[in-house]
Amino acid sequence: KKWKQLSRLQRSVILFLFAFLAVCGVISYTSMGEAWKSITNKSLDEQRTEQEISGLKLANPAVLPAPQKADANHGDYPELSLQKPPKPPHVRRGPSNLQIKAPRRDMRLKTRHDTIRAVEELVEADKVEKTEKSVISWRGAVIEPDQSTEPPSSKINEPEKPSSVEAEDQKEPVPINERQMAVIEAFRHAWKGYRDFAWGHDELKPLSKSYSEWFGLGLTLIDALDTMWIFGLKEEFEEARKWVANDLVFDKNVDVNLFESTIRILGGLLSTYHLSGDSLFLEKAKDIGNRLMPAFKTPSKIPYSDVNIGRGTAHPPRWTSDSTVAEVTSIQLEFRELSRLTGDEKFQKAVDEVMKHVHTLTGKNDGLVPMFINTNSGQFTHLGVYTLGARADSYYEYLLKQWIQGGKKENELLEDYMRAIEGVKKHLLQRSEPAKLTFVGELAHGHFSAKMDHLVCFLPGTLALGAHNGLAADHMKLAEALIETCYQMYAQVETGLSPEIVHFNLHAQKGHKDVEIKPADRHNLLRPETVESLFYMYRFTGDKKYQDWGWEILQNFNRYTRVPTGGYTSINNVQNPSNPEPRDKMESFFLGETLKYMFLLFSDDIDLINLDKYIFNTEAHPLPIWVPA
Repeated sequence: KKWKQLSRLQRSVILFLFAFLAVCGVISYTSMGEAWKSITNKSLDEQRTEQEISGLKLANPAVLPAPQKADANHGDYPELSLQKPPKPPHVRRGPSNLQIKAPRRDMRLKTRHDTIRAVEELVEADKVEKTEKSVISWRGAVIEPDQSTEPPSSKINEPEKPSSVEAEDQKEPVPINERQMAVIEAFRHAWKGYRDFAWGHDELKPLSKSYSEWFGLGLTLIDALDTMWIFGLKEEFEEARKWVANDLVFDKNVDVNLFESTIRILGGLLSTYHLSGDSLFLEKAKDIGNRLMPAFKTPSKIPYSDVNIGRGTAHPPRWTSDSTVAEVTSIQLEFRELSRLTGDEKFQKAVDEVMKHVHTLTGKNDGLVPMFINTNSGQFTHLGVYTLGARADSYYEYLLKQWIQGGKKENELLEDYMRAIEGVKKHLLQRSEPAKLTFVGELAHGHFSAKMDHLVCFLPGTLALGAHNGLAADHMKLAEALIETCYQMYAQVETGLSPEIVHFNLHAQKGHKDVEIKPADRHNLLRPETVESLFYMYRFTGDKKYQDWGWEILQNFNRYTRVPTGGYTSINNVQNPSNPEPRDKMESFFLGETLKYMFLLFSDDIDLINLDKYIFNTEAHPLPIWVPA
């Protein structure tokens, strides 16, 4: 009788308390069942009477809803689960580390603590559903590290789902400062030109308000995807994503360069997948990855330089059967990560065989490698010429980065890297006059040349990254000397922009600077290498001068390469401020690398692409480190 006199709310509260006490172990499930039976043992007539009361509905016992499964269709931006992963990394502006795992399907509440935590999570989930997703930074979900560095199984796995941490585990975003805002403005100006005059095409020609095609695959758009995500340009990213979803088609009769399409397209798609959690980008990455595999069908397993992604055929350049060493040894980060995500070992196996083969080759000079390798014999060609510039540069970069990517376990990679740096010190390092700048020259058949490509300015950042990961302290000292030289390659030039190649004076001459520029070398392609190294140096040292140097470079890009109607252009003459001779071409890497590194350089947020969690490919696309440092 007392039970019937209670209101429906009071009955619900009593039932919930019974359930709660049973879960906590205060009463047994048996006694709870007996109590339930006694208070609910009513006659059919009594039940009918209750049903006949106007507006009264039968009570259903409260059920704690199970965590929802992650939605496989993420749409434009993935829904973020509020299930709390173990030991979540801190999140600020940048995305967190590695792959993500779907919530557990069943949650067994065995203790009072677990019960209370589960209720709190449900309350928080209800709040998030009623508010904007800004509770969790839209730039990316927290992802759980994949602790295994074992070779992936041949079984294809479903891509893991986005997750996130609870709001209380988040740090406040570090505000974007004025210099970063200037970089965003520069990006938007460049993007305006591309969107207006070259949308969906490879590269913008800003002066003629048109475009040029290389592969016909929207290179600039794909290269810029993760830049937009990192910058927080949500509208621009959304529009670009729609193009990828609706218009990016790889089934076309076109030859692409294996190296360039790997670092720009495959790398860009993989990076954007990791930052956004959107499976669209992983599906596109798998498609292009499979289409590039015919390049490895050679007698030596050293890949051809060119692949027809529609026909499934590959071939070397028309004039030679050689590939460049940098190109065949700078695709590993991307293919290895594709294997890890898909569970298909063929991608990693193909690129690992290349590295193991190069490791065994003769023809090296204290770890320095020649520039060419034959796809038939698998042997180095054009022996005796050693450079850290074009055709060899990123071989050295990827030795270190593969070692870091794989959890610092692949000793052959580390050995080759350390030996190569010793070779650089022994054979290629010199000092210029009059300022005694340390620079990296070239060696040709025993003769030293004081020639240094701007491309070599990747090296200070790579050395600093190695030192940060526990390698020799003198690597950082060398990095500090070399970044000074790379900055002077800008500062000693009339426009404040570096040429493509410089020659250093080895002997003091009155009226001469350290840097000499030949007419054929005085162009600037908006390259990123110096800004890249400035970013690493500032991130690891905190020395503000590196930010100041980068700011000077950005101002000079705006002064001499900015096109009023949208976009930036390469220039032919860095020595002529009054007429730098614009070339009417904006390289895709200006958006994919140069401006991205600028933005990161000006940030004081170490979690904005944390370098203990991510490794950048040679096109500045961040990929996860498999075992966090």
